[in-house]
Amino acid sequence: MQKFMIVGGNRLKGIIRTSGSKNATLPLLAACILNAGKSVIHEAPRLKDVAVMQDLLMYLGAKVNCDRNTIEVDTSSIQSVEISEDLMRRMRASNLVLGALLGRFGRVRTSYPGGCQIGSRPMNLHLKGLKELGAKIQEKFGYITAEAERLRGADIHLDLPSVGATENILMAAVLAEGVTTIRNAAKEPEIVDLQNFLNKMGARIVGAGTDTIKIEGVTQGDLKPAVHTVIPDRIEAGTHLVAAAITEGDVTVTNVIPEHLEPLLAKLREANVSFTVGEDQIKVQGNGKIKAVDIKTMSYPGFPTDMQPQMMALLSLADGTSIITETIFENRFKHVGEMRRMGADIKVEGQSAIVKGVEKLSGAYIEASDLRAGAALVLAALAAEDGTVIENVAHIDRGYERLELKYNALGARIIRVHN
Repeated sequence: MQKFMIVGGNRLKGIIRTSGSKNATLPLLAACILNAGKSVIHEAPRLKDVAVMQDLLMYLGAKVNCDRNTIEVDTSSIQSVEISEDLMRRMRASNLVLGALLGRFGRVRTSYPGGCQIGSRPMNLHLKGLKELGAKIQEKFGYITAEAERLRGADIHLDLPSVGATENILMAAVLAEGVTTIRNAAKEPEIVDLQNFLNKMGARIVGAGTDTIKIEGVTQGDLKPAVHTVIPDRIEAGTHLVAAAITEGDVTVTNVIPEHLEPLLAKLREANVSFTVGEDQIKVQGNGKIKAVDIKTMSYPGFPTDMQPQMMALLSLADGTSIITETIFENRFKHVGEMRRMGADIKVEGQSAIVKGVEKLSGAYIEASDLRAGAALVLAALAAEDGTVIENVAHIDRGYERLELKYNALGARIIRVHN
């Protein structure tokens, strides 16, 4: 197990480039299964979750080559449709291969996926959608088996706009017979990126980014390999913006799509953070005391749950009291206890956290419980007095590419220790 040793108190200054989106790369890799050829994905981040998805594809029989941030995936040799329990338990997004395998081969068998324990993320919407496409689903002994001779287009209404369910149904519908309509679909930018990639393959999809997506099914022969560049990671970019604000720094974050960050930018503006927005970059200049703001996490284009812990770190030093309400995951306040160790004044009441700003945070010995909680603790440590030790940084590595190297280049003092 590895840990970070962080000496806080330094203002971050300079330019930092955002990596490609983790949450876009994972479904793109899964989508490669559909075309039975060699596709190329540029700007893929070098992360643990991406490596697990590559391992999963190779386990199925695909050939995967990775050169820096470019991944070549040849899925022509895939034969297996059964996924090992070990791979599924290593990452939640491993369930994204369900729709692609079912669409191409007519069968898939897998255990339930794992991932960060931040709350209930049931598979029922995924399976309901696949059933409506004509799949026969059996759940037994912790395994899911789905079968269909040929999927058929359907009108599917999601009970809630689940990102994973939208992506799985979308991929399955590409090779279904007829037209599929997904209503109350998730609107995240990563789904738009998936649509663009699939359409390059030869799929016929419109509507991603709205609550209604239509897929006109094609045949296997209509699909071809594709070359695609992943969109920037909006959560990583947002984390960098908050890092600049919490250290009262002067940081330019490049390789961003500002439109994807509008919910966060609105709250940063309200919190008295000074920034300027360019075409593909955002510059933050620390300008004194942070003001308290209230936040409620929502599905996109609302405030992202993946930025809630980082903003809590910032607001722990704000002037006044903030109320953060978490509506997506019920266990997403695990970082609160660790931040209290650092001197934060935070009280959790049900789905809400009451954050009373304090003058300063102090270094402490703390542990990352999940990916975004870990990122929040890094930000708090950067602003804290003295030194902080963060255990279990493997969680952080799941979503941030060389985070300590990027921040050290801006003047931070972070050392990775291998136990």
